[in-house]
Amino acid sequence: MGNVILGLLIISPGTLYALNKLFEQGISLFYSASLGSIRSALTVLLDRGRVTVTESVDNGRSKKTYTITDAGHAAFTEWMLAPIASGNPETIALSKLYLLGLIPADARASILENITARIARDLAQLEQLAGILDSLELPAEYREIFRYQRLTLEYGLMSHRAAREFFAQVSAGEVAPTAPTASTKPR
Repeated sequence: MGNVILGLLIISPGTLYALNKLFEQGISLFYSASLGSIRSALTVLLDRGRVTVTESVDNGRSKKTYTITDAGHAAFTEWMLAPIASGNPETIALSKLYLLGLIPADARASILENITARIARDLAQLEQLAGILDSLELPAEYREIFRYQRLTLEYGLMSHRAAREFFAQVSAGEVAPTAPTASTKPR
């Protein structure tokens, strides 16, 4: 979570509540975060010198605004460029994609390659498992249970294939979001 927060702070310094609002308004579709988990992540980032905090009073209320430091920028860039090693690969891949515009254009291809490679490795493991499971001889009383367990694996296979295809298309420049027009921009 800390790396996602660093990315958001690169875009603009913000308060705990502003960061929470950013998660609620879109990031929560792929990355679940509570106010408490964001607060904890900010504490860790402060302790590591990756963010600073400025206190002020706004309309009689104390306000803490968090800003990323040079060390925070370096940590964010290092995370973006690193292969996905642990955690939830789908959440990390989507987080990196969401923040990819913060990285220089010449480094984006390697990030997308790392994501695609991780998806391909995970897919290969799922396909191997499917092969093993499909070769089993099951007693009749377990076939109905297994059927739904195997369908769960099938969902994972389909999901990984779709993700692999999507990221390959993004890497090739074949998928691009529709830019907002004057008539679709919020007022």
